[in-house]
Amino acid sequence: MSGMTGTATPFAWEAFDQPGAPLGDLVTRRVTQCALSRVCGMCAEPLGRPVAFVGTPEEIGRNAFHAPPLHVDCAQRLLAHAGAEPTWQVVTTAGFEYVRPAREDADRRARFEPNSLTG
Repeated sequence: MSGMTGTATPFAWEAFDQPGAPLGDLVTRRVTQCALSRVCGMCAEPLGRPVAFVGTPEEIGRNAFHAPPLHVDCAQRLLAHAGAEPTWQVVTTAGFEYVRPAREDADRRARFEPNSLTG
């Protein structure tokens, strides 16, 4: 796995130009690519099992994540990144569903729903 080193931007996020800057926004096209091609949102390499997700306590409680699936070690590197959200936690699962928003959904972003979570 190539992963993120130095100030390189994780695959599914917009580029940023300052070390330690917050991660950019998720790139919808790349998030979809991660889901459909089953590749890591950080290093873009194929996923195996377990699959990791990073999210806020609210996302964990809803079992619905906006950030794409990751390798476990990539998730840990993402959390260690100076620009990562301070409330993110890592959970793992064997599988997930990719759910596109319905017309009536208030949140118009796609989400990932793990089959079962382990912490």
